[in-house]
Amino acid sequence: MVYLSFFQIVWIIVLVNFPTGTIGDKVNIGVSYPRFPPDVPSLPQEIVDLYKKYGIGKIRIPPIPDVLEALRGSDIDVALGIPNEDVETMATNFDFATFWYTQFIEPYVHDVKFTFMTVGNEAIPGERGSFVSPAMRNLQTVLDNNGVGSSMHVTTAVSTNVLDFTIPPSAAEFTIEALNEGLDKVVEFLQYVASNVLMVNVYPYNDYAADPANIRLDFAQFTANEAVIVDDTLNYTNLFDATLDAFFWALERANGSDVRLAVAETGWPTAGNGNVTTTALASTYNNNLVKHVVNYNGTPKKPGQGGLDAFIFSLFDENTDPDEDRRNFGIFNSNLEPAYPLFSANGNKHF
Repeated sequence: MVYLSFFQIVWIIVLVNFPTGTIGDKVNIGVSYPRFPPDVPSLPQEIVDLYKKYGIGKIRIPPIPDVLEALRGSDIDVALGIPNEDVETMATNFDFATFWYTQFIEPYVHDVKFTFMTVGNEAIPGERGSFVSPAMRNLQTVLDNNGVGSSMHVTTAVSTNVLDFTIPPSAAEFTIEALNEGLDKVVEFLQYVASNVLMVNVYPYNDYAADPANIRLDFAQFTANEAVIVDDTLNYTNLFDATLDAFFWALERANGSDVRLAVAETGWPTAGNGNVTTTALASTYNNNLVKHVVNYNGTPKKPGQGGLDAFIFSLFDENTDPDEDRRNFGIFNSNLEPAYPLFSANGNKHF
């Protein structure tokens, strides 16, 4: 049993009720660091300086020491990912979890603002799925043993593939496959820890591209002026919130009603799929996404929950990604110039 002091309780209340939006010169939204370098890769320090120039307040990164070095003293919130290939070893070997901490967290813990530790990305369902929860537990224990467990959310990231239904949201439940391959244990873990956040990858683009006859473009792009889905008493004007609520319904049905959500990935590609992947559509989606997250006040199912951690995928086009569908999501060109207007330089806000 963990007991909190009066001052810790007050601080938690402040954090929960503090409105999202801009914090100082930072925009309260993140962008994923490239897993696969662009054609003309920049030095990590140049990229971190790019985040600072445009006031991007959060970054999601793989464990790259040079990037962690560049993030020292940056005041950028960092979501650090444990690669899928390390999940099984972290689950079965506590010493490896300790080693991982000493390599990628401990040297930077006083100078880098770690907020999330994401154990695997879309590892559930799959052959590594059953190892995700024990890996999370081992990492949480290591963090607790080193006195930093309360300041970092240990989580994993899942896609909508773990859901049986997303429309209407109230019909959503987790697939038997996902539950049997480790998601049930992840939900159980998150339900009973203070850092109870599940990361989800939300791509309205994927839903629209797969079924344009039944998914309205304005619903996918935050531009609908009316409720597109009416789910009993809940009205949805955008697919992003409908997807989040689908996860909330599924979590309730899996005994995870206290688990919160963060968005690990979202975005819209500029090319690769004809007229549904254009710069104009990508710009519309991501600009409206930023406005939505900056002014976030919950979903129709969970109203009044100010604050949502979300990360745009991705900083650059990742032209060497083996998955061709993920190559054209960059919001900056490899010359560090914006692919389209989204964030304003030097702290000037345009949304």
